[in-house]
Amino acid sequence: MAVVERPAILLYTRLRRTPYFHSSRKHGVQIYSVYNHFYHPRHYGDPVEEYWHLLNEVTMWDVGVERQIEISGPDAFTFTNMLVPRDLNKCKVGQCKYVFVTAPDGGIINDPVLLRTDEDVFRLSLADSDVDLWAMGVAYHSGLDVTIREVDIAPVQIQGPKAKEVIRALFGPDVPEIPYYDMALGLTLDGMDVEVSRTGYSGEIGFEIYLYNARRDAAKLWNTVLEAGKPHNLRVIGPCHIRRIEAGILAYGCDMWLDNNPYEVGLGYDWMVDLEQDADFIGKDALKRIKAEGVTQKLVGVDIDGESLGSYIDNEMIDYFPVYAESEQIGRVTSACYSPRLEKNIGYAMLPVRYEALGTELELDHPRSGRVRAVVSPKPAFDPTKEIPKQ
Repeated sequence: MAVVERPAILLYTRLRRTPYFHSSRKHGVQIYSVYNHFYHPRHYGDPVEEYWHLLNEVTMWDVGVERQIEISGPDAFTFTNMLVPRDLNKCKVGQCKYVFVTAPDGGIINDPVLLRTDEDVFRLSLADSDVDLWAMGVAYHSGLDVTIREVDIAPVQIQGPKAKEVIRALFGPDVPEIPYYDMALGLTLDGMDVEVSRTGYSGEIGFEIYLYNARRDAAKLWNTVLEAGKPHNLRVIGPCHIRRIEAGILAYGCDMWLDNNPYEVGLGYDWMVDLEQDADFIGKDALKRIKAEGVTQKLVGVDIDGESLGSYIDNEMIDYFPVYAESEQIGRVTSACYSPRLEKNIGYAMLPVRYEALGTELELDHPRSGRVRAVVSPKPAFDPTKEIPKQ
């Protein structure tokens, strides 16, 4: 039987639709994936054109798939500080933090952006997993007075070098200048209640607009942003995986999973996994042991020979690529693409630690070029200190 190279995705009621689903669909979505049980637009025709537009202009993304899980109540701080390894005493109201939610064995359950919107109100802007169910189970047995619920709030991302100009057109001069990973709370836009954070998934200057009453007002917000973006050449695209791979941004579900810990994926910084804080967060003892003993594998950057590996989001990588040393399989490539700017194939590979040194030469199975050379390379491959998004 012949393999269908580009099978369609079924549109039906079992999968959820973001509040922006019908608005974003009008721009000509060419391919969806499923993320957090939602249809997620991946691109609108040419992912490479979208990449260049992101680098040079400004873009809007439907990221309503980032389900918003609110943790509130008198014990919200204590409970949330128990879920994540970061010390939330260092997170003021109106700040965001990139966090891990860790399991008792130190494994990564999710890597959301955490937003603190009040003294006793936190939100998890989720990556792809059912963390709300985990949090509800932990809360049920915790004895703490907290309420956990998915709220009717949905973000869009505004990303690219002209992002500040679009945000300025929408909100005036102050909001575009909020610091990286800070928030502007309590905003209104044409009668709609919104918040804006200085965050994104692109490695470019970026913001997320969080819309309250999203089911009611999504189309209105979408059209308002489009109108404000017209003078700045705003274009609707999907999340750009070429750019996120360049930027060293990881994707939960492929670059890390429950059986990985923060140290394996290169994000076990003392501020990210704070083992000295007073809070006895879930997984603390396991992560102390892992840090002391060291890990056996690491996620590294790789440069890859052979033909172009494409954009990652157009059916080019339907499985991991096996990685070899001395003719034995030692690991796998988890994400890969061709970077038009760097003019080479780049990606991430999970390897035994003895192969993690920069410059280590390996081989891997390329889907079109066969067995090719790969070299362990810096991660991120571009703008390693994140100077661009901090502008």
